[in-house]
Amino acid sequence: MLKLFVTRHGETVWNTEKRLQGWKDSDLTKKGEVNAESLGCRLKDIEFTSIYSSPSIRTVKTTEIIKGEREQEVFTNENLREIHLGEWEGQTYDVLEEQHPTEFQAFWNTPHLYTSDSGESFYQLQERVQRFLNRIQTEHTSGNILVVTHSVFIKALLTLLRNKPIEQLWDPPFIHDTSLTVIEMQDRAWEVKIEGDISHRDEQNARVAESAGK
Repeated sequence: MLKLFVTRHGETVWNTEKRLQGWKDSDLTKKGEVNAESLGCRLKDIEFTSIYSSPSIRTVKTTEIIKGEREQEVFTNENLREIHLGEWEGQTYDVLEEQHPTEFQAFWNTPHLYTSDSGESFYQLQERVQRFLNRIQTEHTSGNILVVTHSVFIKALLTLLRNKPIEQLWDPPFIHDTSLTVIEMQDRAWEVKIEGDISHRDEQNARVAESAGK
């Protein structure tokens, strides 16, 4: 059996400022690092056949935290990048909604109608998702694979695997930072076993609260 452990990078400074990131980067926050550590603790006993990361700095840093003491190479893959947002990258939600109201509403509410002159459409992103899956299926027939990527990539991945239209890309659940999605493949068929789970973060918060109360 082939099993993918897919996660989003830890929280970043731009996430807290409600700025779109895309192919641009900002540093992980302390909370983002702690959340990555909690996921690493959750996965510490799993032996990974391979580890893949988007080349973005925020994902590479998250990957290294999750990897922990494993002496294992991390393979960066361009197809794992977040959706390319062109001139929108680094801009706040408020500014984009004011300056590009039609396109901004399409991005969040009718993704199948969203287009970009300087970035990618959701359809173009999904083509990259398929290329990554093709590589995984070609190079691996079994084992556990860690994949560290981005929220919209994960939504596009889930939409593709479930054969749903792009219109339903934003259906719940929300993909929080360091949330865990587990996907299994048997007989060339993919099945989503866990989606967007953040129980490790809840456990971490409970431990912090307990320590603070002592």
